Amino acid sequence: MDKELLRRLRVAAEAHRPDRERILARVERGMAEGGPAARVVRPPRTATPWLRVAGATAAVCGVLAAGAFAVTSAGGGGPRGDRVAAPPTSSGTTSATGTTGTTGAPAVPGGAPRTEDGPLWTDGAVDPHSNAYWAQSNVTLRTTEPLSSLTVELRIALTGGVTSTGSWRSLPERDFTVSVSEDGGFLVYRWALKPGRTVPAGTHTFAGQYDHAEGERDASGDYLTAHAVRASGQRATVGDRFGPAR
Repeated sequence: MDKELLRRLRVAAEAHRPDRERILARVERGMAEGGPAARVVRPPRTATPWLRVAGATAAVCGVLAAGAFAVTSAGGGGPRGDRVAAPPTSSGTTSATGTTGTTGAPAVPGGAPRTEDGPLWTDGAVDPHSNAYWAQSNVTLRTTEPLSSLTVELRIALTGGVTSTGSWRSLPERDFTVSVSEDGGFLVYRWALKPGRTVPAGTHTFAGQYDHAEGERDASGDYLTAHAVRASGQRATVGDRFGPAR
C-alpha cells in the first residue's frame, strides 16, 4: 500500500475518536435481532487504530445498506401508481359517482353483441392511459338522431381489487342521473337521461374509473349496453364487449 495513503489514513484515524465498542455492540445486537445473515468480526485488539475504525465503519455501512435493501424489496417505499385519467372532451366534466342499488338495463343479448341499431352505434375500450393499478373504461356512443331517452350501463367484472374511483361523461352532468353499484359479480356504472332532457345527434363519451390489483387486468369479461328512444318514438339497443387497452 502507498506510504502516503497509509499516513493519511493513520492521521484520520487518530483524529477521530468514535465509541468503537458501543458501535460494535449495537451492530451485533441488530444482527442478532434479524439483520442480514452476515457475521460481524471484531478487529483484534492489537490491530492498528485506523484498521479498527475502518472495520467498524464497514460493518455499520453493511448493516445500513442491507436494511435499505430489505425495505426496498418489501415495497414499503414504492409508488402505488399514479391515476392518469384520459381527459374528457372540451365540453365534458368530471365527477365522482354516488353509490345506489340501481342496476337498470339488461345484459348484452345472447351471442355477439350488436354494436349498431338504426341511428345508434357504440364501442367499448379500456383507455390507453390506464396503468398497472388503475384503469378507465370508455364507452363511445354515436347517434345520428336526437334521443329522448337514453340509459347507458357499463359493467366491470369484479376481478382482483376492482373498486370504483369515479366516472364522467361528455354530455352535461345536469342531464343525467348517475349511479354505481355492485351486482352479480360486476361493478356497475349507470347513466340515465333525466325526463324532459334530450341527447343531441353526435358522438358522446361515458367513462368509468376504478382501481384494480397490480398488473395487467383482463377486461374480456367487461361489457356495456345502451338503450335509447329516438325522437320518432322508435327504440334502439346496442352493446359491446371490452378487450385490451387501445
